Amino acid sequence: MDTGPLVAYFLASEANHRWAVETFKQLRRPALTCEAVLTEAGFLIGRRNIPPARLLAFVQRGDLQIGLGLGDEAGPVRALMERYASVPMSLADACLVRMAEMTSLPICTLDSDFLIYRAHGRNPLDLISPVRARSLHEP
Repeated sequence: MDTGPLVAYFLASEANHRWAVETFKQLRRPALTCEAVLTEAGFLIGRRNIPPARLLAFVQRGDLQIGLGLGDEAGPVRALMERYASVPMSLADACLVRMAEMTSLPICTLDSDFLIYRAHGRNPLDLISPVRARSLHEP
């Protein structure tokens, strides 16, 4: 799960809030994410006066699980960031693409950059997104 859907889930004023809430209800649990996504989302919701610790409650109760150990995957994650430096690719995005390569699971996102990224350098990513796109799953 990407930063965008998490932020939209917690902030009712976000344009995709309803979509994020409904999508999260339908995701198979636990949904996988990475620490970089939790860090970004926590920062963004904290700026809007939502306690970032609420994200950790999702992890504690098993709704979200960390699906990538950056220490073990630093090389492939770095290679992705270098490959997509012109986009540019954030650490969180690179971790999610690497997790998709490892698991073949879709990425839940609001970020159109995931339409550019490729798994293993050539395969379009499977996405869960409110935007109609070529590679898309309905929630």
